[in-house]
Amino acid sequence: MTTQPSPPDSRPATTSGFTTQTSMEVTPAATFCATIVDEWVRAGVTDAFLAPGSRSTPLALALAGHERLRVHVFHDERSASFAALGHARAERTPAVVAATSGTASAHFHAAVIEAEASAVPLIVCTTDRPPELWGVGAPQTIDQTKLYGATVRLFWQPGVPTDETQDSWRSMASRLVAEARGFSGRPGPVHANLSFRDPLVGEPGELPRGRPVGAPWHTAALAGTDGGRDGGDGPGSAVAPDVWHRLRGLDGVIVAGAGTSDPTAVLALARKLGWPVLADHRSGCRAESQAVVHAESLVRVEAFVCERRIDAVLRFGEPLAGKSVGQWLSGLDADIIVAAPPGRWLDPERVAALLVPEPGLARGLLNQIPSDYQPANEALAWRRADGLAKQAVNETAGADTEIGIARHVVESIPSGGALVVASSMPVRDVEWFAPNRRSIHVYANRGANGIDGVTSTAIGVALTGAPTTLLIGDVAFLHDSAALVGLAKRRIDLRIVVIDNDGGGIFSFLPQVSLLDSAVYEKLFGTPHGTDLVTLCQAHGIPAVSWSPGDPTPADVGVRVLVATTDRAANVRLHRDVNSAVARALAEDRH
Repeated sequence: MTTQPSPPDSRPATTSGFTTQTSMEVTPAATFCATIVDEWVRAGVTDAFLAPGSRSTPLALALAGHERLRVHVFHDERSASFAALGHARAERTPAVVAATSGTASAHFHAAVIEAEASAVPLIVCTTDRPPELWGVGAPQTIDQTKLYGATVRLFWQPGVPTDETQDSWRSMASRLVAEARGFSGRPGPVHANLSFRDPLVGEPGELPRGRPVGAPWHTAALAGTDGGRDGGDGPGSAVAPDVWHRLRGLDGVIVAGAGTSDPTAVLALARKLGWPVLADHRSGCRAESQAVVHAESLVRVEAFVCERRIDAVLRFGEPLAGKSVGQWLSGLDADIIVAAPPGRWLDPERVAALLVPEPGLARGLLNQIPSDYQPANEALAWRRADGLAKQAVNETAGADTEIGIARHVVESIPSGGALVVASSMPVRDVEWFAPNRRSIHVYANRGANGIDGVTSTAIGVALTGAPTTLLIGDVAFLHDSAALVGLAKRRIDLRIVVIDNDGGGIFSFLPQVSLLDSAVYEKLFGTPHGTDLVTLCQAHGIPAVSWSPGDPTPADVGVRVLVATTDRAANVRLHRDVNSAVARALAEDRH
C-alpha cells in the first residue's frame, strides 16, 4: 500500500501543512536508526526489504545508507514481507522488512504467520507515530503495540529515541537478531515497533561505541545446539571448546544465581580456574569453603576492586538480588559470558558478549581444562578479603538487627531444610551477609520480584514435607494475610520469622527518604501500618510471639510465628556502618 506523507507532529512555519526543512540536522532518530542498522550488519544481516512511506524515513535512510546492506524496495507491503521471507528462508539468515505507520503494518501479518510456522528468521520493523499522538485521531495511526501477538519470538517497543537511551540500542538490536535465529528455541519472526517524531529527515551523530573489530554486541549460542557433539550432557557442552578458547589463561570471576543447573560442576570449575565464586544461596553454589559471602560489600570498596585483575566473567543463572555486583560488572572491561537456562535472556546490564544455554557448560569446560593447567590466584585474594569482611560484620551488626536476624535464621535451619525468603530487604540480607549453607534449599519469588503471595509460597514448600522457614518483612506478611486462614490446622512444619519495622523498609535506602518532606515520605513510601502482628496471628489460632535471636520459640514443630521488631532508620545506618567497617578492614590490611 503506497502511502502519502503524514502531517507533522508539531507545525513550524509552513505553506501547505507540511514541515519546511531546508537543511538536515543531527537527530536522535537518525542516530538510533544508524546504530541499530550497524548492529544488524555486524550480526550478519545482508538484505532489507522496504515499502515506501513517510514515518519510516529515519529507518529507510539508515538502511539505504549502510554500504554493506542491500535494500530492495517494493510498492506493496505484503510483497515486501513475503520477499523478505523468501530471502531469509533461502539464506537461513534474518532479513529486515520495514514500512510506515498505520495499516501498512497490517499487511505484514500473513508473512509473519508463515515465518513463525516455518521457523524462518525475520526482523519485522513497523514504524509509528510518537505516543502523544496515539488515541487522539491522528492520521495514519493505529494500535501497533504487539500487533502480531504471540506469533513473534520477541516484541520491542523502545519509545521515541533519546540520547539518554543510547546505552540500550546496540544490545536490543543485537538481541533481535539472536531471537530471530532461535535463541529461545526456534527461529522465527521478531517485531520492533519504532516511534519517531519530526523532523523525520536528519543526520546521525556519533554512534554509541560497538564491540572491537566489528563484532556484534551479543553473540548467542542457540538453545537447539547439539549437546552431544563432544559427549556433553547439555547444549552448553557443545560450545565449551569455544568458550574455553576465550577463557584460557585469564583471571576472572564466576557469578552464580538461581537456575544454575550443576552447582557441583560450577564449584569444581572455579577451583580448576582459581577464580572466586560470587553466589547467592538459591544457586546451590554457596559452598562453605569456597563462595564469597560478602561480595556486595567488597565490590563497594574501590581500592579493593581496582586491584583485582578481571579479564573475564562467567555468569551462571539469574542475576543476584543486590545491585552493586551488577553495577561493578557493567563497568569492567572484560569478556562477559552469560550461561543461563535455555531460552532465557538474563543480561539486565546489557554487557554480555556471549550468551550460552547453560546446561552442560560447566562440565564441558571441566573436560577442556588440561590436567596440568595452572590456576589463577584471584580466588585467594577474594577469600582473604571475605574473611576480613566477616570479622567486620561480626563486630558491627548485633544479633537483634535485621542483618543479625538474617544470619541467625540461615544458621539455624537444619540440614535438608528449606528457607523461603521474601523480596525487598530479607532476600538481600540473606545474600549479602548470611553464611554459606549448601545443605539447605533456598527459594524466593524473584522472577518478578514481587512481595505478593510469599506466605502462601512457603506453605506450598512446607507441604512437600520439608521443615520450612520463611523470612519475611511486615508489609509482605500483611499483603498475604489471607494465607493465615486455616493455617493453624495444616499439619506442616513451618516457622515464620517476620521482621516488623512498621512499613516499607527498603524505601529508606532510596533517594526519596532524603529528598521528600518526612511526612510526605512516610505517607507515600514508609507506609506505617500499626498492626499488631502477634495479635493478628493469634486471632487465627497460630502460636506467635515477639522474638529476637536466642529467645525460645512457641513450638519446636508445627506452624509458629516469630515477630522481630526493628527500626527502619537504624537499619539504614547499620548497613552503612557495616560497609564502612568492611572498607576500613580492607584498608588496614593493605597497610
